Amino acid sequence: MSATQAPLSADELAALAKLSTPTVANAIEVFEVQPRNTGFMNPTIRAIVTGPTPLVGYACTAKIRAAAPRDPAVTATPRQMWEHILSVPEPRVIVIEDLDEEPIGSFWGEVQANIHRALGCAGAVTNGGVRDLDEVRALGFQLFAGSVMVSHAYVHVVEVGGPVTVGGLTVRPGEIVHGDQHGVAVIPREIAREVPEGARRVEERERAIIDLCRSPEFSLDRLDALYSQPSR
Repeated sequence: MSATQAPLSADELAALAKLSTPTVANAIEVFEVQPRNTGFMNPTIRAIVTGPTPLVGYACTAKIRAAAPRDPAVTATPRQMWEHILSVPEPRVIVIEDLDEEPIGSFWGEVQANIHRALGCAGAVTNGGVRDLDEVRALGFQLFAGSVMVSHAYVHVVEVGGPVTVGGLTVRPGEIVHGDQHGVAVIPREIAREVPEGARRVEERERAIIDLCRSPEFSLDRLDALYSQPSR
């Protein structure tokens, strides 16, 4: 996170947590800061363990492998990852890229969920695997992943704190991650505080369309007039 970008307040983060991730995606469109086909992960990343509210937090990043034992040339360690996590503001979301061509070992389970919750993480996002779902769910730790797996195989950290690509989306440390049952998006930092207002504008337009569709006054002319109005 840039030194000029102060973390969001608890109230601002809570306002984002009241919105669904599709609502956040719609709200971001209002500000025209990025193409509409960017900023979110593709459907290979599924909500595996969710909570009563969406997962919202600042990204911490790492890369892993599990198909083979650690290469002696790899110097990254779990301790380095933990220190990186603590350098990012709370609440934190750990985003891990599994570099194996075909993920085979789960980094995430009961032990790692407990470790990372103690480090101020609310959940994790990975293109790799997760396991121990009942235990993780009971802990209140959220998981978004490419698959559910039985074994951790030879899982180990190979890189810490750089950009990672998960579900077709590149995520950098300090970016704001938002995820719910629909998937995961990243909120552009420069408009993060304005997203709830953008969501209100979208909701206002959509509510008018829905109300018309349920009204005896419904007509194609009225629908066309409402549907053509921008969300601003």
